[in-house]
Amino acid sequence: MGHRSDQPSDGLELGYARVSTTKQHLERQLDALAGAGIPEQRIYTDKKTGATVEREGLNGLLAYARPGDTIVVYTLDRLGRNLREVLNLVHELAERGIGVRSLKDPLPINTADEGMGRIAFLLLALFAEMERTFTAERAAHARAVAEAAGRSIGRPTAHPDEKIEYARLLKAEGATLGQIASKTGIPKTSLHRYLSAVRVAR
Repeated sequence: MGHRSDQPSDGLELGYARVSTTKQHLERQLDALAGAGIPEQRIYTDKKTGATVEREGLNGLLAYARPGDTIVVYTLDRLGRNLREVLNLVHELAERGIGVRSLKDPLPINTADEGMGRIAFLLLALFAEMERTFTAERAAHARAVAEAAGRSIGRPTAHPDEKIEYARLLKAEGATLGQIASKTGIPKTSLHRYLSAVRVAR
């Protein structure tokens, strides 16, 4: 895949396929890329194995691609693990003069196309921005509702307030940590934290 002697004047089409779990298979993507006329030697692949997250195939593809080339994928989401990553990569490729074309998205995308493909990509970017806005609004609304109800947002308390108060009472009566843990069911490590907080507050 390191030779470019066969590159036409208008650039090469380079295929990329990715699966994100060990149980997924590349065959459907590879068949679609082959059906689009991309030879095997110009198809790069990544398949997760165990805990590996490196994307050697994509890195090799990005190093090989030149201005005028087009990267072809089964669907646009194959280029990244989330929408932001995909959008950033497509923008970076555009700045290098490299296009991106998808084969099986509901509205196939070709960023080198000034027509519907380009509009589809711009709509995708718009939807991503809208989703970020909606997510921030939902989080702000949840905080406002919780504050109005006197609740705090965040990780729930591991032990009920009444148990903690009972532990404090037992401590004030001279009980040992072991005795308090036995009566309240709160581990000694947590008791130490709760009871130390009381002493600091006082």
